[in-house]
Amino acid sequence: MTEQRLEDKAGEVREGEELPTAKLATYLRDQFPELEGDLTVTQYAGGASNWTYRLQFANADWILRRPPAGTKAASAHDMGREYRLQSALQPVYPYVPKMLHYTDDEGIIGAEFYIMERVAGIIPRKNMPRDLQLSETQTGQLCENALDCLIELHQIDIYQHGLDKLAKGEGYTERQVLGWNKRYRQAKTWNVPKSKNIMAWLEQNRPQNERLCMTHNDFRFDNLVLDSADPTRIIGVLDWELATLGNPLMDLGNSLAYWIEADDDAIARSTRRQPTHLKGMLTRKEVVEYYCQRMDVNVADFTFYEVFGLFRLSVIAQQIYYRYHHKQTRNPAFKNFWFLVHYLHWRCRRLIKQQGKA
Repeated sequence: MTEQRLEDKAGEVREGEELPTAKLATYLRDQFPELEGDLTVTQYAGGASNWTYRLQFANADWILRRPPAGTKAASAHDMGREYRLQSALQPVYPYVPKMLHYTDDEGIIGAEFYIMERVAGIIPRKNMPRDLQLSETQTGQLCENALDCLIELHQIDIYQHGLDKLAKGEGYTERQVLGWNKRYRQAKTWNVPKSKNIMAWLEQNRPQNERLCMTHNDFRFDNLVLDSADPTRIIGVLDWELATLGNPLMDLGNSLAYWIEADDDAIARSTRRQPTHLKGMLTRKEVVEYYCQRMDVNVADFTFYEVFGLFRLSVIAQQIYYRYHHKQTRNPAFKNFWFLVHYLHWRCRRLIKQQGKA
């Protein structure tokens, strides 16, 4: 097992998502005169939302983030906001990569973009790297360490560190429910359900009390970087596109929407993007219990947060499918996202029904 083989790798740039390498290299040399050698550009396999590239010079190893092509939600894919938020958060939350440069000049690569330092390590994807064998105990430690990272984010004193001005804050829960309901209606295509009942339930059952903190809102194992020397240790948290001042329990609910267990149904298992099925990983119920114990919060019923997380994930999937449906992206991975929307709404309805019987 070698560190080089374990580290997350970028690959060939997808067709239609190429960068103008020569023009970009010239621009970057103007901004960073110390750069040496030619620019090599590769792309990470994700990119369902923003597109992420690795830029390598002889003396630099960076990451470039840019929005996707096509129609986008008005508040989504704001590279400037993502850059400014991480710049403000990095001094008090060291898992954030160091920000290097941002420009809104779309004449360089066809979109705004920002550059950050690459955090070298292991990114857990659907499965752990073949060369990495963690014991059940180590897997449990990794799981708890990941949750502790989220808890650490939620415990940052936003007022002491001047982070309370980064977003609106108060009224977050209501804005989120109404906002994601609206986004779903706007992105709806003929082949997904109307689901007015789910949207109405979320509006009628949203908690009236909320505590505000820094939230990531896309906290998953495949947005974490693990130490190659000790893969149970988290050294980086990536993809801050959706981060804001928000309700920490909604942040946890968003994470649970991606949390697939070994004994989940076949459809859920087919959508798994992170290794939460491994022996040693906590179940969704255990995650909630672990989080609430360490945050010293009492949540009698977590159903709202679970339903919201699943519905929000369905909207993200539908927004992506909308671009594919209207031929704004050609990535074949998005072809059947409409079916995922149906499935996620079924899970929402099942949770609501179970709560009614409790």
